[in-house]
Amino acid sequence: MTLKDDLSVIVGEAFTAEGLDHTLGAVKSADRPDLAQFQCNGALPAAKLAKKNPREIAQAVAARLGDASQFSEVSVSGPGFINLKLADEFMSAQIEAVNDGSRFGGWLHETPEKIVIDYGGPNVAKPLHVGHLRAAIIGESLKRILRFAGDDVTGDVHLGDWGLQMGQLISELQIRQPDLVYFDPAQSGPYPVESPINLQDLEEMYPVASAASKADPARADLARKATKELQDGRPGYRALWKHFVDLSVAAMKKDYADLDVEFDLWKGEADADPLIPELTEDLKARNVIEESDGAQIIHVARESDKKEMPPIIFVNSQGAVGYHATDVATIVDRKRELDPDRILYVVDARQRLHFEQVFRAVERAGYYAEDHLEHLWFGTMNGKDGKPFKTREGGTLKLRHFIDMVTDRALERLKENGFADGYDVAETNEVARQVGIAALKFADLSNPRTSDYIFDLDRFMAFEGKTGPYLLYASVRVRSVLGKAKAAGAGDPGPVQVGEAAERDLGLVILNFADVLRETYEKRMPHILCDHAFSLAQAFSKFYAACRMVDEADAEKRASRLSLASIAGGQLDLVLSLLGLDAPERM
Repeated sequence: MTLKDDLSVIVGEAFTAEGLDHTLGAVKSADRPDLAQFQCNGALPAAKLAKKNPREIAQAVAARLGDASQFSEVSVSGPGFINLKLADEFMSAQIEAVNDGSRFGGWLHETPEKIVIDYGGPNVAKPLHVGHLRAAIIGESLKRILRFAGDDVTGDVHLGDWGLQMGQLISELQIRQPDLVYFDPAQSGPYPVESPINLQDLEEMYPVASAASKADPARADLARKATKELQDGRPGYRALWKHFVDLSVAAMKKDYADLDVEFDLWKGEADADPLIPELTEDLKARNVIEESDGAQIIHVARESDKKEMPPIIFVNSQGAVGYHATDVATIVDRKRELDPDRILYVVDARQRLHFEQVFRAVERAGYYAEDHLEHLWFGTMNGKDGKPFKTREGGTLKLRHFIDMVTDRALERLKENGFADGYDVAETNEVARQVGIAALKFADLSNPRTSDYIFDLDRFMAFEGKTGPYLLYASVRVRSVLGKAKAAGAGDPGPVQVGEAAERDLGLVILNFADVLRETYEKRMPHILCDHAFSLAQAFSKFYAACRMVDEADAEKRASRLSLASIAGGQLDLVLSLLGLDAPERM
């Protein structure tokens, strides 16, 4: 249970004693922090049910709470708001209870689930670019949050490795190097272990092949035929495909590692393809699939729909499969291999119709419950012009270049602020990477997932305000204070005894963590946790300014404040790790 849960039980019992429903005792954070820390508005709906004056009910409930040891003050304001201030002794005991050195009061899901989270979606042969950033950052954070809450979570990158782009690449390479053994229909292997092209060749070929297919119907037909032959199992094409995938994945893993993003599975559409023939026959037997102009389609529209809902094309008229079919098959594959309770997709908002179609299709087929499939869509990261982030020349910015850009800017800021003094080059560069990635990630995560946002590198790289670098500095500052206390022989942390306003404010933020984590989990919104991290850093800064620690003469106060600092620092580091931010040892 969280602190608000505990308080709601106490206040609920007072409502019950007045002959009213205990759920009316729900407690929330106070709208007026100057009046109280928490409030209960239950007297207002209670008055309608009991046909009494709400203020009269509130006063009766407040009177019953007057002797409760948890509160130092209970008052009534307005039409019947019950205001609650925690007793210092109660707050101190609650803070002590979360000082376990690991969870720091973090909420645990009462009924843990097995979850697959799909949050990569890069395409083979295309370098990762800024358009891949939000899925990686949001998905990694959600994976960590769900795991910390107790769920068994598997992260899957889900590569785009089986569509038309593969046929475009194969046909382009055949035009360029027709004598390669892979194109000899009489040859069935073995094929060379070394790829006939390198990563740079692959990245150069794809846009050329794609543009040619759009401009020339004959080239488009070659690409479609190559795609069909690849999916039908032509050995040479499968061998080339394997080279393309291996080259791309090696580069992707490096870029994702620089973002501190890790996947448990590196599966793709190709892994689901072997299931397509079986599923096609099964769907026919279930009367879910039907033929239309030579294609196999699934109708997913419902009578209750208020908008047009097109059918999905499971197999096209040429016998090839697309994203709808592989996504349906991927759900079946995950069900068989992992049997998850829930599957989450962190994919941008433009794919909302696609996932609604897929989710409806698997529900109609009886493969998976639609309400256990979640599309956690997100908005776009835009430049200062309000349009999707591009290079100065208007092109798509590679993720590798973007990471280098923020790292270089972080290094400049560190040097400007004197934080790099005394570091060796390797340490300086590593801290710059951590600061740059923190700026990048926090800028993204601190905005609601469903919103677009403007990426402003100078603002996000600031060492003050609501930024990633500020949070890293706050973490380093706590460790520095504790280190100085130890070096000065200030003694060990001891029992928490809050008494000053700044101590109460910091303690309250610490105790709010469980409620924040639950809300973040339930809404799948990391920005809620970002707000908590910023509030915690701010509260510690005010506490540090108002309350002496290292040189506090009173030994009990000194020990208590060192404990508060240690708990705040531990919880901040934990929250940063859940967001995917890594604080350096010093800055």
